[in-house]
Amino acid sequence: MASTEQHICTTCHDDGISNRAVSWCTECKVFFCGDCEKPHSKSRLSKNHKNMSAEDYHRLPTFMQEISIQCRDHKKKFEFYCSFHGCPCCVQCTTDKHQKCQEMKPLSDVLKQVKSSASVQLLEKDLNNVKGNLDNTISYLKTSISTSNIQKSKAVEEIKKMRKSIDDFLTKLEHEILDDLESKHSKLKSKMVILVQQMEQRASKINQMQRELTKMTLYATELQMYIGLIEIEKVTSQAMKYIDDLEREDHFSERKLEVKISSGLQSILQDVKSFGDININTTPSTLHMKAGRKDQAQHLVKNIPGIEQVKPSLLRTVTFPKDIKSSYIWACVALPDGKFVILDISKYQLLLFSNDGIFIRKVISFSASSVDACFVRNYTVAVTLGTQHQTALVDLEKGSIIQYIKISNYCNGVASNGQMLVISCVNESTIVNLNDMSHTILKGVKASRISFF
Repeated sequence: MASTEQHICTTCHDDGISNRAVSWCTECKVFFCGDCEKPHSKSRLSKNHKNMSAEDYHRLPTFMQEISIQCRDHKKKFEFYCSFHGCPCCVQCTTDKHQKCQEMKPLSDVLKQVKSSASVQLLEKDLNNVKGNLDNTISYLKTSISTSNIQKSKAVEEIKKMRKSIDDFLTKLEHEILDDLESKHSKLKSKMVILVQQMEQRASKINQMQRELTKMTLYATELQMYIGLIEIEKVTSQAMKYIDDLEREDHFSERKLEVKISSGLQSILQDVKSFGDININTTPSTLHMKAGRKDQAQHLVKNIPGIEQVKPSLLRTVTFPKDIKSSYIWACVALPDGKFVILDISKYQLLLFSNDGIFIRKVISFSASSVDACFVRNYTVAVTLGTQHQTALVDLEKGSIIQYIKISNYCNGVASNGQMLVISCVNESTIVNLNDMSHTILKGVKASRISFF
Protein backbone atom coordinates (compact mmCIF):
# COMPACT_ATOMS: atom_id res chain seq x y z
CA MET A 1 0.00 0.00 0.00
CA ALA A 2 1.52 3.35 -1.01
CA SER A 3 2.01 6.09 1.55
CA THR A 4 -0.66 8.29 -0.13
CA GLU A 5 -3.24 5.47 0.14
CA GLN A 6 -2.38 4.67 3.72
CA HIS A 7 -4.17 7.83 4.84
CA ILE A 8 -7.37 6.73 3.11
CA CYS A 9 -10.05 4.76 4.94
CA THR A 10 -9.92 1.20 3.60
CA THR A 11 -13.67 0.64 3.88
CA CYS A 12 -14.53 3.88 2.11
CA HIS A 13 -11.87 3.29 -0.51
CA ASP A 14 -13.49 -0.06 -1.37
CA ASP A 15 -16.73 1.87 -2.00
CA GLY A 16 -14.97 4.41 -4.23
CA ILE A 17 -14.89 7.13 -1.56
CA SER A 18 -11.72 8.87 -0.38
CA ASN A 19 -12.04 9.70 3.31
CA ARG A 20 -8.99 10.43 5.44
CA ALA A 21 -8.11 7.60 7.83
CA VAL A 22 -7.69 8.38 11.51
CA SER A 23 -6.95 4.92 12.93
CA TRP A 24 -5.46 1.54 12.08
CA CYS A 25 -6.78 -1.79 13.40
CA THR A 26 -3.81 -3.95 14.36
CA GLU A 27 -5.82 -7.16 13.93
CA CYS A 28 -7.88 -6.41 10.80
CA LYS A 29 -4.89 -4.57 9.29
CA VAL A 30 -7.09 -1.87 7.72
CA PHE A 31 -7.49 1.90 8.09
CA PHE A 32 -10.70 3.53 9.32
CA CYS A 33 -12.05 7.04 9.08
CA GLY A 34 -13.94 8.47 12.04
CA ASP A 35 -17.32 7.27 10.76
CA CYS A 36 -16.19 3.71 10.00
CA GLU A 37 -14.25 3.38 13.23
CA LYS A 38 -17.36 3.62 15.41
CA PRO A 39 -19.25 0.54 14.09
CA HIS A 40 -15.98 -1.39 14.02
CA SER A 41 -15.35 -0.68 17.70
CA LYS A 42 -18.94 -1.65 18.61
CA SER A 43 -19.13 -4.84 16.59
CA ARG A 44 -19.27 -8.03 18.67
CA LEU A 45 -16.49 -9.57 16.56
CA SER A 46 -14.13 -6.61 16.64
CA LYS A 47 -14.93 -4.60 19.77
CA ASN A 48 -11.84 -6.02 21.52
CA HIS A 49 -9.51 -5.24 18.62
CA LYS A 50 -6.72 -2.79 19.37
CA ASN A 51 -6.57 0.38 17.27
CA MET A 52 -3.79 2.90 16.88
CA SER A 53 -3.81 6.30 15.23
CA ALA A 54 -2.85 6.45 11.57
CA GLU A 55 -0.09 8.90 12.47
CA ASP A 56 1.42 6.49 15.00
CA TYR A 57 1.18 3.65 12.49
CA HIS A 58 3.25 5.57 9.95
CA ARG A 59 5.83 6.38 12.59
CA LEU A 60 6.52 2.67 13.06
CA PRO A 61 9.60 1.16 11.39
CA THR A 62 8.79 -0.18 7.92
CA PHE A 63 9.45 -3.80 8.84
CA MET A 64 6.92 -3.57 11.69
CA GLN A 65 4.19 -2.30 9.36
CA GLU A 66 4.57 -5.53 7.38
CA ILE A 67 4.40 -7.86 10.40
CA SER A 68 1.30 -10.01 10.70
CA ILE A 69 -0.24 -10.93 14.05
CA GLN A 70 -1.77 -14.03 12.49
CA CYS A 71 -0.28 -17.50 12.18
CA ARG A 72 1.12 -17.93 8.68
CA ASP A 73 0.22 -21.62 8.59
CA HIS A 74 -3.37 -21.44 9.82
CA LYS A 75 -4.33 -17.76 9.27
CA LYS A 76 -5.57 -17.51 12.83
CA LYS A 77 -4.79 -15.04 15.60
CA PHE A 78 -1.87 -15.78 17.91
CA GLU A 79 -3.24 -16.63 21.35
CA PHE A 80 -0.54 -18.72 23.04
CA TYR A 81 3.21 -18.70 23.53
CA CYS A 82 5.33 -21.88 23.56
CA SER A 83 8.23 -21.41 25.98
CA PHE A 84 9.94 -24.58 24.75
CA HIS A 85 10.12 -23.43 21.12
CA GLY A 86 10.12 -19.70 21.90
CA CYS A 87 7.34 -18.74 19.46
CA PRO A 88 3.72 -17.50 19.44
CA CYS A 89 1.03 -20.01 18.42
CA CYS A 90 -2.57 -20.00 17.32
CA VAL A 91 -5.18 -22.43 18.68
CA GLN A 92 -4.60 -24.87 15.84
CA CYS A 93 -0.83 -24.79 16.35
CA THR A 94 -1.28 -26.14 19.86
CA THR A 95 -2.83 -29.31 18.45
CA ASP A 96 -0.78 -29.62 15.25
CA LYS A 97 2.79 -28.85 16.28
CA HIS A 98 2.83 -28.35 20.04
CA GLN A 99 0.86 -31.28 21.43
CA LYS A 100 3.71 -32.37 23.72
CA CYS A 101 4.84 -28.90 24.70
CA GLN A 102 4.07 -28.44 28.38
CA GLU A 103 5.06 -24.80 28.77
CA MET A 104 2.22 -23.16 26.79
CA LYS A 105 1.23 -19.74 28.15
CA PRO A 106 -1.45 -17.24 27.15
CA LEU A 107 0.17 -14.75 24.80
CA SER A 108 -1.46 -11.92 26.73
CA ASP A 109 0.56 -12.90 29.82
CA VAL A 110 3.81 -12.85 27.85
CA LEU A 111 3.03 -9.46 26.29
CA LYS A 112 2.28 -7.71 29.59
CA GLN A 113 4.52 -4.66 29.97
CA VAL A 114 6.84 -5.70 27.10
CA LYS A 115 7.92 -2.12 26.55
CA SER A 116 8.88 -1.68 30.20
CA SER A 117 10.46 -5.11 30.55
CA ALA A 118 14.14 -5.73 31.21
CA SER A 119 14.48 -7.14 27.69
CA VAL A 120 14.06 -3.68 26.17
CA GLN A 121 16.69 -2.18 28.43
CA LEU A 122 19.05 -5.09 27.87
CA LEU A 123 18.57 -4.93 24.12
CA GLU A 124 19.10 -1.19 24.13
CA LYS A 125 22.28 -1.77 26.12
CA ASP A 126 23.35 -4.41 23.60
CA LEU A 127 22.74 -1.99 20.74
CA ASN A 128 24.80 0.67 22.50
CA ASN A 129 27.57 -1.83 23.23
CA VAL A 130 27.65 -3.11 19.67
CA LYS A 131 27.58 0.44 18.29
CA GLY A 132 30.38 1.39 20.68
CA ASN A 133 32.38 -1.67 19.68
CA LEU A 134 31.90 -0.86 16.00
CA ASP A 135 32.90 2.78 16.49
CA ASN A 136 35.96 1.82 18.54
CA THR A 137 36.97 -0.84 16.06
CA ILE A 138 36.61 1.48 13.08
CA SER A 139 38.69 4.12 14.84
CA TYR A 140 41.22 1.47 15.84
CA LEU A 141 41.53 0.15 12.31
CA LYS A 142 41.80 3.63 10.80
CA THR A 143 44.58 4.40 13.26
CA SER A 144 46.27 1.15 12.27
CA ILE A 145 46.06 2.17 8.62
CA SER A 146 47.62 5.54 9.43
CA THR A 147 50.34 3.86 11.49
CA SER A 148 50.95 1.43 8.67
CA ASN A 149 51.41 4.34 6.27
CA ILE A 150 53.94 5.90 8.64
CA GLN A 151 55.74 2.58 9.01
CA LYS A 152 55.84 2.25 5.26
CA SER A 153 57.28 5.73 4.89
CA LYS A 154 59.98 5.01 7.46
CA ALA A 155 60.82 1.76 5.73
CA VAL A 156 61.14 3.52 2.38
CA GLU A 157 63.40 6.17 3.90
CA GLU A 158 65.63 3.55 5.46
CA ILE A 159 65.83 1.62 2.22
CA LYS A 160 66.65 4.70 0.17
CA LYS A 161 69.22 5.92 2.72
CA MET A 162 71.10 2.66 2.40
CA ARG A 163 70.71 2.79 -1.37
CA LYS A 164 72.62 6.09 -1.54
CA SER A 165 75.83 4.50 -0.29
CA ILE A 166 75.81 1.82 -2.97
CA ASP A 167 76.24 2.14 -6.74
CA ASP A 168 74.44 0.61 -9.74
CA PHE A 169 74.65 -2.94 -8.40
CA LEU A 170 71.88 -2.15 -5.85
CA THR A 171 69.37 -0.77 -8.34
CA LYS A 172 67.85 -4.15 -9.11
CA LEU A 173 67.75 -5.17 -5.44
CA GLU A 174 66.19 -1.86 -4.46
CA HIS A 175 63.34 -2.32 -6.90
CA GLU A 176 62.74 -5.84 -5.67
CA ILE A 177 62.42 -4.87 -2.04
CA LEU A 178 60.31 -1.79 -2.79
CA ASP A 179 57.98 -3.93 -4.85
CA ASP A 180 57.85 -6.42 -2.00
CA LEU A 181 57.13 -3.64 0.46
CA GLU A 182 54.43 -2.17 -1.73
CA SER A 183 52.83 -5.56 -2.29
CA LYS A 184 52.69 -6.52 1.37
CA HIS A 185 51.59 -3.08 2.46
CA SER A 186 48.91 -3.03 -0.21
CA LYS A 187 47.58 -6.40 0.93
CA LEU A 188 47.68 -5.34 4.57
CA LYS A 189 46.01 -2.01 3.88
CA SER A 190 43.46 -3.52 1.51
CA LYS A 191 42.30 -6.03 4.12
CA MET A 192 41.92 -3.33 6.75
CA VAL A 193 40.13 -0.94 4.37
CA ILE A 194 37.67 -3.66 3.36
CA LEU A 195 37.14 -4.53 7.03
CA VAL A 196 36.47 -0.87 7.86
CA GLN A 197 33.94 -0.61 5.03
CA GLN A 198 32.15 -3.75 6.19
CA MET A 199 32.02 -2.55 9.77
CA GLU A 200 30.81 0.92 8.73
CA GLN A 201 27.94 -0.77 6.93
CA ARG A 202 27.08 -2.73 10.07
CA ALA A 203 27.42 0.42 12.16
CA SER A 204 24.94 2.14 9.85
CA LYS A 205 22.52 -0.78 10.32
CA ILE A 206 22.86 -0.57 14.11
CA ASN A 207 22.25 3.20 13.94
CA GLN A 208 19.05 2.46 12.07
CA MET A 209 18.04 -0.15 14.66
CA GLN A 210 18.64 2.38 17.46
CA ARG A 211 16.37 4.90 15.77
CA GLU A 212 13.73 2.29 15.08
CA LEU A 213 13.84 1.00 18.66
CA THR A 214 13.05 4.51 19.87
CA LYS A 215 10.12 4.72 17.46
CA MET A 216 8.90 1.31 18.52
CA THR A 217 9.03 2.26 22.19
CA LEU A 218 6.95 5.37 21.52
CA TYR A 219 4.39 4.14 19.03
CA ALA A 220 4.24 0.34 18.75
CA THR A 221 1.68 -1.91 20.36
CA GLU A 222 2.88 -4.54 22.81
CA LEU A 223 2.74 -7.29 20.17
CA GLN A 224 4.41 -5.09 17.60
CA MET A 225 7.03 -4.23 20.17
CA TYR A 226 7.59 -7.88 21.00
CA ILE A 227 7.95 -8.93 17.36
CA GLY A 228 10.06 -5.86 16.61
CA LEU A 229 12.38 -6.72 19.47
CA ILE A 230 12.86 -10.16 17.97
CA GLU A 231 13.90 -8.66 14.62
CA ILE A 232 16.24 -6.14 16.25
CA GLU A 233 17.67 -8.89 18.46
CA LYS A 234 18.50 -10.90 15.35
CA VAL A 235 20.38 -7.95 13.79
CA THR A 236 22.14 -7.23 17.08
CA SER A 237 23.10 -10.87 17.64
CA GLN A 238 24.46 -11.08 14.09
CA ALA A 239 26.55 -7.93 14.62
CA MET A 240 27.83 -9.20 17.99
CA LYS A 241 28.71 -12.56 16.49
CA TYR A 242 30.39 -10.81 13.52
CA ILE A 243 32.63 -8.82 15.87
CA ASP A 244 33.34 -11.89 18.03
CA ASP A 245 34.31 -13.89 14.94
CA LEU A 246 36.67 -11.12 13.76
CA GLU A 247 38.27 -10.90 17.19
CA ARG A 248 38.58 -14.68 17.51
CA GLU A 249 40.15 -14.89 14.04
CA ASP A 250 42.79 -12.28 15.01
CA HIS A 251 41.53 -9.61 12.58
CA PHE A 252 42.23 -6.96 15.23
CA SER A 253 45.77 -8.05 16.01
CA GLU A 254 48.34 -5.35 15.31
CA ARG A 255 50.33 -5.94 12.17
CA LYS A 256 53.47 -3.86 12.06
CA LEU A 257 55.09 -3.18 8.73
CA GLU A 258 58.85 -3.31 9.15
CA VAL A 259 61.95 -3.56 7.00
CA LYS A 260 64.96 -5.57 8.04
CA ILE A 261 68.16 -4.45 6.35
CA SER A 262 70.72 -7.12 5.60
CA SER A 263 73.61 -7.17 8.08
CA GLY A 264 76.04 -7.95 5.27
CA LEU A 265 75.18 -4.90 3.23
CA GLN A 266 78.74 -3.53 3.47
CA SER A 267 80.02 -6.54 1.62
CA ILE A 268 77.18 -6.40 -0.91
CA LEU A 269 79.32 -7.01 -4.00
CA GLN A 270 80.55 -10.33 -2.65
CA ASP A 271 77.81 -11.72 -0.39
CA VAL A 272 74.44 -9.99 -0.49
CA LYS A 273 71.78 -11.50 -2.76
CA SER A 274 68.77 -9.50 -1.52
CA PHE A 275 68.14 -6.03 -0.16
CA GLY A 276 66.29 -7.30 2.93
CA ASP A 277 62.96 -8.64 4.03
CA ILE A 278 59.59 -7.04 4.53
CA ASN A 279 57.81 -8.56 7.53
CA ILE A 280 54.43 -7.98 9.09
CA ASN A 281 54.81 -8.72 12.79
CA THR A 282 51.56 -9.53 14.56
CA THR A 283 51.13 -8.56 18.21
CA PRO A 284 48.05 -8.92 20.48
CA SER A 285 45.36 -6.33 19.90
CA THR A 286 45.07 -3.43 22.34
CA LEU A 287 41.44 -2.97 21.36
CA HIS A 288 39.02 -3.42 24.26
CA MET A 289 35.48 -4.56 23.51
CA LYS A 290 32.43 -4.06 25.69
CA ALA A 291 31.17 -7.47 26.74
CA GLY A 292 27.80 -8.43 25.29
CA ARG A 293 25.25 -10.92 26.56
CA LYS A 294 25.82 -14.51 25.52
CA ASP A 295 23.39 -17.36 26.14
CA GLN A 296 21.23 -15.23 28.44
CA ALA A 297 17.73 -16.35 29.37
CA GLN A 298 16.51 -12.86 28.50
CA HIS A 299 17.33 -13.34 24.84
CA LEU A 300 14.18 -13.10 22.77
CA VAL A 301 15.47 -15.36 20.00
CA LYS A 302 17.89 -18.23 19.88
CA ASN A 303 21.08 -17.39 18.04
CA ILE A 304 21.42 -20.34 15.71
CA PRO A 305 23.86 -19.68 12.87
CA GLY A 306 23.04 -20.82 9.35
CA ILE A 307 25.14 -23.51 7.74
CA GLU A 308 26.84 -20.88 5.59
CA GLN A 309 28.08 -19.14 8.77
CA VAL A 310 29.69 -22.23 10.22
CA LYS A 311 33.45 -22.05 9.73
CA PRO A 312 35.18 -25.12 11.15
CA SER A 313 38.76 -24.81 12.33
CA LEU A 314 41.20 -27.17 14.04
CA LEU A 315 41.32 -26.33 17.75
CA ARG A 316 43.49 -29.13 19.09
CA THR A 317 44.53 -32.72 18.61
CA VAL A 318 44.19 -35.61 21.05
CA THR A 319 47.30 -37.60 21.98
CA PHE A 320 46.87 -41.29 22.80
CA PRO A 321 49.40 -43.15 24.95
CA LYS A 322 51.20 -45.85 22.97
CA ASP A 323 49.77 -48.66 25.07
CA ILE A 324 46.12 -47.75 24.37
CA LYS A 325 46.27 -46.49 20.81
CA SER A 326 43.10 -47.36 18.96
CA SER A 327 41.66 -46.91 15.49
CA TYR A 328 38.10 -47.60 16.64
CA ILE A 329 36.99 -44.25 18.03
CA TRP A 330 33.24 -43.92 17.57
CA ALA A 331 32.42 -40.97 19.80
CA CYS A 332 34.16 -37.88 21.18
CA VAL A 333 32.28 -35.83 23.79
CA ALA A 334 33.35 -32.29 24.76
CA LEU A 335 32.60 -31.62 28.44
CA PRO A 336 31.57 -28.21 29.84
CA ASP A 337 34.98 -27.78 31.54
CA GLY A 338 36.80 -28.26 28.23
CA LYS A 339 37.89 -31.86 28.79
CA PHE A 340 37.14 -34.67 26.32
CA VAL A 341 35.69 -38.14 26.68
CA ILE A 342 36.47 -40.61 23.89
CA LEU A 343 34.65 -43.90 23.35
CA ASP A 344 37.03 -46.66 22.20
CA ILE A 345 34.85 -49.52 20.95
CA SER A 346 37.79 -51.84 20.24
CA LYS A 347 38.27 -52.31 24.00
CA TYR A 348 34.80 -51.20 25.14
CA GLN A 349 36.28 -48.38 27.21
CA LEU A 350 35.68 -44.73 27.98
CA LEU A 351 38.81 -42.50 28.03
CA LEU A 352 39.21 -39.05 29.60
CA PHE A 353 41.49 -36.35 28.09
CA SER A 354 42.42 -32.84 29.24
CA ASN A 355 41.37 -29.73 27.35
CA ASP A 356 44.85 -29.78 25.79
CA GLY A 357 44.22 -33.24 24.37
CA ILE A 358 46.45 -35.05 26.89
CA PHE A 359 45.32 -38.44 28.19
CA ILE A 360 44.25 -38.37 31.86
CA ARG A 361 42.82 -41.81 32.67
CA LYS A 362 40.51 -44.60 31.67
CA VAL A 363 37.09 -43.87 33.14
CA ILE A 364 35.44 -47.28 32.80
CA SER A 365 35.29 -50.46 30.73
CA PHE A 366 32.11 -52.14 29.52
CA SER A 367 31.34 -55.83 29.23
CA ALA A 368 29.65 -55.46 25.85
CA SER A 369 30.03 -53.49 22.65
CA SER A 370 29.62 -49.75 23.20
CA VAL A 371 28.29 -47.77 20.23
CA ASP A 372 27.81 -44.07 21.00
CA ALA A 373 28.14 -41.51 23.82
CA CYS A 374 26.85 -38.05 24.72
CA PHE A 375 27.03 -35.56 27.62
CA VAL A 376 23.94 -35.52 29.84
CA ARG A 377 24.49 -33.25 32.87
CA ASN A 378 26.49 -32.90 36.09
CA TYR A 379 29.60 -34.64 34.73
CA THR A 380 27.47 -37.57 33.56
CA VAL A 381 27.60 -39.15 30.10
CA ALA A 382 25.33 -41.70 28.44
CA VAL A 383 26.82 -44.67 26.55
CA THR A 384 24.72 -46.97 24.35
CA LEU A 385 25.50 -50.68 24.69
CA GLY A 386 24.18 -51.95 21.35
CA THR A 387 23.04 -55.56 21.47
CA GLN A 388 22.36 -55.44 25.22
CA HIS A 389 19.44 -53.09 24.49
CA GLN A 390 20.77 -50.84 27.24
CA THR A 391 22.19 -47.38 27.72
CA ALA A 392 24.48 -46.71 30.68
CA LEU A 393 24.60 -43.43 32.61
CA VAL A 394 28.24 -43.04 33.69
CA ASP A 395 29.59 -40.85 36.52
CA LEU A 396 32.89 -39.54 35.11
CA GLU A 397 34.28 -38.47 38.48
CA LYS A 398 33.68 -41.80 40.22
CA GLY A 399 34.24 -43.92 37.13
CA SER A 400 31.10 -45.93 37.83
CA ILE A 401 27.75 -46.65 36.22
CA ILE A 402 24.90 -44.74 37.85
CA GLN A 403 22.08 -46.54 36.10
CA TYR A 404 21.20 -48.77 33.15
CA ILE A 405 18.30 -47.72 30.91
CA LYS A 406 16.69 -50.75 29.28
CA ILE A 407 14.75 -50.43 26.00
CA SER A 408 13.27 -52.97 23.61
CA ASN A 409 15.58 -52.28 20.66
CA TYR A 410 19.23 -52.24 19.72
CA CYS A 411 20.83 -49.06 21.10
CA ASN A 412 22.66 -47.06 18.41
CA GLY A 413 23.05 -43.30 18.68
CA VAL A 414 22.31 -41.22 21.76
CA ALA A 415 21.74 -37.50 22.39
CA SER A 416 20.56 -35.42 25.36
CA ASN A 417 19.58 -31.89 26.38
CA GLY A 418 19.98 -32.61 30.09
CA GLN A 419 16.28 -33.29 30.61
CA MET A 420 15.62 -35.93 27.99
CA LEU A 421 17.63 -38.72 26.37
CA VAL A 422 17.01 -39.76 22.75
CA ILE A 423 18.21 -43.25 21.83
CA SER A 424 18.11 -44.07 18.12
CA CYS A 425 17.66 -47.41 16.40
CA VAL A 426 17.22 -48.56 12.80
CA ASN A 427 13.73 -49.81 13.76
CA GLU A 428 12.42 -47.00 15.97
CA SER A 429 13.80 -44.45 18.41
CA THR A 430 13.01 -43.82 22.07
CA ILE A 431 12.78 -40.67 24.20
CA VAL A 432 13.61 -41.15 27.89
CA ASN A 433 12.47 -38.50 30.37
CA LEU A 434 15.41 -38.30 32.79
CA ASN A 435 13.22 -36.86 35.54
CA ASP A 436 10.83 -39.81 35.84
CA MET A 437 12.52 -42.31 33.46
CA SER A 438 9.33 -42.63 31.39
CA HIS A 439 9.72 -43.82 27.80
CA THR A 440 8.13 -42.47 24.61
CA ILE A 441 8.48 -44.47 21.38
CA LEU A 442 9.16 -42.41 18.24
CA LYS A 443 7.65 -44.57 15.56
CA GLY A 444 9.00 -43.81 12.11
CA VAL A 445 12.18 -42.21 13.45
CA LYS A 446 14.79 -44.68 12.27
CA ALA A 447 18.46 -43.74 12.46
CA SER A 448 21.83 -45.10 13.46
CA ARG A 449 22.95 -41.69 14.77
CA ILE A 450 20.94 -38.80 16.18
CA SER A 451 21.38 -35.22 17.44
CA PHE A 452 19.33 -33.15 19.87
CA PHE A 453 18.60 -29.47 19.09
